[in-house]
Amino acid sequence: MQAFRVFRITAIAEAFSWTGLLVGMYLKHVTHTTEAGVWLFGRLHGALFVAYLVATLWVARSERWSIWRTLFGLAASIPPLTTLIFERWVAKRRPAAEPAAATA
Repeated sequence: MQAFRVFRITAIAEAFSWTGLLVGMYLKHVTHTTEAGVWLFGRLHGALFVAYLVATLWVARSERWSIWRTLFGLAASIPPLTTLIFERWVAKRRPAAEPAAATA
């Protein structure tokens, strides 16, 4: 359960950092107003990109994903915002979580 939660968080964060980087690139290259967005979100997105790849491999191993699902998950990190689509797709296809054991 922990691996999927980390995967979900990194997938969402990676998508938001992509959005920030795209806005930063627009401000830098189209409006020529500032480079701060590219400076900040470029670094942030780079770190979250790597974190997403590691989280994808972790959840793939812990939930015994097929090689194809794993490869699609890794490839989802490349086009902007695709990690969100892949995360939603995987979440809908996960087996229902087992109820927690009752504590006495």
